[in-house]
Amino acid sequence: MLDRPLVVVDVETTGLSPRYGDRVIEIGLVRAEEDVETTFGSLVNPCYPISPGAMAVHGITDEMVRSAPTFGEIGPSLWPILDGAILVAHNAPFDLSFLNTERRRLGLPRLRNRVIDTLALARRHFQFPRNSLGRIAEALGIPAPVQHRALADAHTTLEVLGRFVAELRARGMATADTLSAEPFSPWRPESDGLALPPPIAEALAARRRLEIRYVSALQMETVREVEPLEILCEGDYLYLRAFCHLRQDERTFRLDRIVEMIQMGEAGR
Repeated sequence: MLDRPLVVVDVETTGLSPRYGDRVIEIGLVRAEEDVETTFGSLVNPCYPISPGAMAVHGITDEMVRSAPTFGEIGPSLWPILDGAILVAHNAPFDLSFLNTERRRLGLPRLRNRVIDTLALARRHFQFPRNSLGRIAEALGIPAPVQHRALADAHTTLEVLGRFVAELRARGMATADTLSAEPFSPWRPESDGLALPPPIAEALAARRRLEIRYVSALQMETVREVEPLEILCEGDYLYLRAFCHLRQDERTFRLDRIVEMIQMGEAGR
């Protein structure tokens, strides 16, 4: 069905957007070729502070990456694994925008591999209550004891893809075009923009409420139920403008201070 190897890619980062200076702090790759799997995983020193929100998700601290190699140092081991492969990722615009940004910093051309996005497949062909990687794995009965660490998530993504292919094959739909349809293959320059985390993207698209755990500038933590309205880019930060039910008014929340988000029901005040 596919004419070349698959490489599953997952990155953990300092924040949400390479456009705003965020960097890769961990990468995990699983290359599947016939019956052989090759893995690569490494922490990465980003030379850039990790945001509180990102740290709360993946648990990787500045101290953990301080003595890790830089992206330029792992590149010679990394790029040959990707060569000639179809790339697989869950929320591919997020992971690949970071990889292409790192390549641009090193003076390398952008990746032009074909891409399969398991998040896009989930939205297009399945109906899971939630489309995060962990929730899909849970719904499919795939063990994922470690979440939000790059190599473990790459293995989980490969398992999810296998289940998707089996189901699509049963429906008579498991073709190369179904799996790697536009806009993810071939990779297009305009795709290299801001890729939001699935809970926010889906809440905005479907007008759903979110429960967020938010840490203020004074390190005060609150739990809010909000209705997302839009994403704002101001200065060096991204903000979520939303109606806050706690304050009964519109508020803006800096995205790197949201340490947890849970999708709820439909919006409506």
